[in-house]
Parts: sequence; structure tokens; C-alpha cells
Amino acid sequence: MEAAVFGFVVVFRRLYRAVRRGLREPAFRGLLTLALVLLAVGMLFYHRAEGWTLFQSLYFSVITLTTVGYGDFSPATFAGRLFTIFYVLAGVGIIVALVAEIASHASADVRERRGGKPSEE
Repeated sequence: MEAAVFGFVVVFRRLYRAVRRGLREPAFRGLLTLALVLLAVGMLFYHRAEGWTLFQSLYFSVITLTTVGYGDFSPATFAGRLFTIFYVLAGVGIIVALVAEIASHASADVRERRGGKPSEE
């Protein structure tokens, strides 16, 4: 149990450092803002169109855009299904780009900590 907690803390710390490193760059900040706006739009839409709570709507938006798709929620209305088609097509690329940027910053941080030169990004 202690090893699992330690592992979680290490991963969370690396994620935090990578995001903090990325926030120095305007392009990263723009991508992060776009992803957060996309999640907020999805959350508000599903809340209104499907009648879900704000938390359920946010949960569905995150699960959908990360392509996890547990299946415990799905839009029941025509508007919800139509919105989801375009939401996924637009949103998955944005989320993948953000995750790739975070991974890039995390690997650059690891290289620097091991004594390598910072990469020219």
C-alpha cells in the first residue's frame, strides 16, 4: 500500500512539474486554455441538454475526450448525440495534443535532472 501511495505521489509530482514547465510557453497556455474551455462547454451543454448534474456532465466530457468511454453515461437526446459527434471530432485532437505537450515537458525535465542539456523546443 505504501509503495502505491509513493508511486502516485511521484507521478503526480512529475505531472505538476511538466505542467508548470509548459506554462512558461504561450502555445502551451493556449492549448491548456482551449482544452479547459472545451471541457467547460461540454459540461454546460450536457447539463442543459441531458439534465445531468454538473459533475456528471464534466465526468462524461472527460471520459469522452480521453476516449475511455466507460459507457455508464450516454446522451439520450438527439441534440446530445449530435453534439457528441462534433465534440469528439474536435476535442480528441486537442486533448491528444495537450497530453503530448505535457509528456514532452516531462521528458525534458527528466533529461535535465539527469544532467542532459535542455532541449530547444
